[in-house]
Amino acid sequence: MTKKIKLKISARLLKKKFRKKTALSKKQCRFTNNPDMIHDLNYKNAVLLSKFLTERGKILPSRISGNSNKYQRLVAQEIKKSRIMALLPFCATEY
Repeated sequence: MTKKIKLKISARLLKKKFRKKTALSKKQCRFTNNPDMIHDLNYKNAVLLSKFLTERGKILPSRISGNSNKYQRLVAQEIKKSRIMALLPFCATEY
């Protein structure tokens, strides 16, 4: 019979495992959870749409904003309409 050798796990690997487990929390789509917000999704509502933009004026990806594919496409369309109507900036202004 051969003996099984137990390997020691370093502290660095233990921290890495712990980080992976805590970072797995799935983001929830705010439009799927709250159907009343879909009616507020309009190109005229610049305050709501600005929450989906970075400070540089880029549209946040769905992995960061937590939107589902369907609503991420709708948000992007409304942001683009709002940019054309000059309610939202195309890019950040540098001074």
